[in-house]
Amino acid sequence: MEETDRLFSCEFCRVNSYLITDDFFRYVLPHPAADNKDIVYFPYWRFKGMLFFCGPTDIRERFVDISQQAVATSIFPFSVGVRSQAMKIRFVTPDTEGRFLKPTLDSENIFGNFEERYGKSIPRPLVHQAHVGESLSLIYSPYYVNNRLYDAILDKPVSSMLPEDFDIEEFADIDPRGHIRFVSTLCPNCGWDLEGERDALVLRCKNCNSAWYPVGKKLKKLNFAHIAGQTETTTYLPFWRIRADISGLKLDSYADLIKIANLPKAAQDGWQDIVFRFWIPAFKVRPRIFLRLASQFTLVQPQKELSRQLPRHRIRPANLPIEEAIESLKLTLASFIKPRKTLRQKLPDINVTPRSFALIFLPFDEGPHEFIQPDYKIALNKNVMSHAKNL
Repeated sequence: MEETDRLFSCEFCRVNSYLITDDFFRYVLPHPAADNKDIVYFPYWRFKGMLFFCGPTDIRERFVDISQQAVATSIFPFSVGVRSQAMKIRFVTPDTEGRFLKPTLDSENIFGNFEERYGKSIPRPLVHQAHVGESLSLIYSPYYVNNRLYDAILDKPVSSMLPEDFDIEEFADIDPRGHIRFVSTLCPNCGWDLEGERDALVLRCKNCNSAWYPVGKKLKKLNFAHIAGQTETTTYLPFWRIRADISGLKLDSYADLIKIANLPKAAQDGWQDIVFRFWIPAFKVRPRIFLRLASQFTLVQPQKELSRQLPRHRIRPANLPIEEAIESLKLTLASFIKPRKTLRQKLPDINVTPRSFALIFLPFDEGPHEFIQPDYKIALNKNVMSHAKNL
């Protein structure tokens, strides 16, 4: 299984299950060490996601995939380097043999270090920063001791002789196995098989026309709809449509949006009655593309008739959690507030509190190189989508 997989299919009974965890997933780096080696797995916190920094005049972003020791020590390497990206990591399972060391450093402290490291080049003062699409996990890297500390992946020592007083037994143990829970993918409403891609967070039931989303230890019914496409090549991309209370700024309607974003449109009757909502991609893409799409679709405020049926054509998986979409609301607001020079003064006093949300599938026409939203002429390069699998 890939690290992003959430649907598991048993090869013996062909039953599908959905993978969830109480806190974060735990992974292990595979190694070829001989069976007679006493493998010790050292823990590393891994942060993977998008970082956004709002400065006085612009927004800067970057995608990060970084790791750091979960136990403070000078004996083991500080991070796993590029291995988390270059190697196929595996879930820690009950049959993963070895000794696992217990994390002693809080993940919250690690977040602060990451922000400081990547925010140094951003012009001050920072008026807002956000982590979006973040994935916190624990990676166990294999080592063994034989007078020196050996990297079990390369079967080579990672340092010179160990200190005379070094004792691997002084490190506390933990059993990380058994943290994955398997939830049945039978529809809680009708008992039919739920459908979804391997990395999907939202599962669909075609029998009773419902959609389900993991909340805690179970699947919860999700409000959804789609805007009908007009061609046989229609592909549906999922967006979180979020209604929110915004304090410190009057943004309740489409008419308010026209003023705040300084859009070149003449006010029309009825716009004051169109409720303002955020439209945030429910799929993973590079940070700059993510913010562009969130800004563009929030500015156009799609108003076409919604169908409460599941689309018949191809659907791209929703793999960005609603919790992460909510983290981007203030950021999206910052992307279109005009004039830009007022951003520094206004943004710190603005609070965005989500009230309700729904998953909306928007139609895109699939061309040779792009997905194009025909109503608003918004394009998305297909390579961007294919490369997003590793985000």
